[in-house]
Amino acid sequence: MANPKDTAFAYQSVYRYLVELIEASSAQGEQKLPSLRQLAQRLGVSVSTTKYAYSLLEDEGRVYARPKLGYFTRLIPAPLSTERSSNLLDQVFANSRQPGMLALSADVPAILLSLENPLLMIERELARHYPRALTPQYLPYGEPELRAALAERYTCSTDHYWQAGQVYIGADLHSVLELSLNALDLAGTVALVESPCSWAILRQLQAANIRVIELHLDADGRFDLHALNERLEHEPIRLAVLSSTVNIPHGSRMPSEDKQQICRWLAERDIWLFENDTYGDLYFATQPARYRDFADPQRLLVFSTFDKVIGSEAPYGYVLCRGCGPQLQRMFLERAFRLSPIRQKAIAKLFTSKRIDAHLHKLRALLHDCMIRMKNLLDQYARGAFEVMTPQGGACFWLAAMCPVDMRRVFEHLLVERIVIAPGELFSQQGSWKQHLRLSFTLDWSKDIAQAVEQLSQAIRQSP
Repeated sequence: MANPKDTAFAYQSVYRYLVELIEASSAQGEQKLPSLRQLAQRLGVSVSTTKYAYSLLEDEGRVYARPKLGYFTRLIPAPLSTERSSNLLDQVFANSRQPGMLALSADVPAILLSLENPLLMIERELARHYPRALTPQYLPYGEPELRAALAERYTCSTDHYWQAGQVYIGADLHSVLELSLNALDLAGTVALVESPCSWAILRQLQAANIRVIELHLDADGRFDLHALNERLEHEPIRLAVLSSTVNIPHGSRMPSEDKQQICRWLAERDIWLFENDTYGDLYFATQPARYRDFADPQRLLVFSTFDKVIGSEAPYGYVLCRGCGPQLQRMFLERAFRLSPIRQKAIAKLFTSKRIDAHLHKLRALLHDCMIRMKNLLDQYARGAFEVMTPQGGACFWLAAMCPVDMRRVFEHLLVERIVIAPGELFSQQGSWKQHLRLSFTLDWSKDIAQAVEQLSQAIRQSP
């Protein structure tokens, strides 16, 4: 295996190493995997890089973490294959990370412009000023400076403000969402989500045994409010999970008056609102209204992560929540995250110095330029194959085939051409969006993207 330090994205090499390690094992039961530090020393990478690789495997369901014991493999019934009966999401993950594959399915905004090098420089500077002996080894809710920086960033008025004690930081987004659902006693309940919905959120809700009700977004990014009200009236919904600014992966913007009405209905019924702020800063034009601007503050939880904007060296997830503080504190104490205080301080410096704002300004401009570049290619090669809707932010297009098509066959056909797409059915638990796909524009543009788009268009037109 090539030295991970020689690659642009070290976590991909670490991920491939772990996959090969797992698949090469002759163990019949669960297998204990190397610790984060052991793996970092073995491969010559940072602990955050190994953590990010593990989080990818955890999201895929291949490994899981036992508090204070480390990572273990999960039993997988059968190896991944390209058979139509195998798990489509696993196929997308496995193939998109293979060398030589062009992953049109990827959704990694920081690939265009990351803050990893400045982050590591700040970390090294801080390490010289904060001797390890004086650094707390156990900060169960996250590093105080970072918690304060996030509280300040999310505070926008005397009516919408946060305190550092209402911010909780964990190893990754998966972990903090799992803890939050358990702390608020939402496992086994009913959730309302926008559809299409992030596959990661759908998997998280499924793991918590939560029944999901999907409410479809129309072409303008709006719900049928009458249908929504009917659902709220007749279903025992305890939780709504909605995108903060731009609907992800749909790419549309919910009007502020609709958000206000939805929040009013949720508050009347004492329903928790989980606002997904993962892409909240990645909008084009003016900043859209956020759900949290109108929500009941005692039934609001905002969740996000740093890696979409900063890069893989900042994999931590975080939540902001006023209500149920003791329950959240207990869960985070029991989970006992062991996160680098210096790395968290370095992330905090990116916020308090306002460097993150300058970075976001440049990143949004790059995303917009790449979106326009991809749209021009889609318009050029669509030829009646798919309908193109211009996204209002985020990192991808949501495309609809113009004629009935088996998108799985399109996916399998393009795999032969070493191209990976994300079929729309990944973004629904109920079999919706089979005529759609998510297409990223955060790509390696040194490759022949035009040819890939043309091959995609041909595959859609030729599929039965």
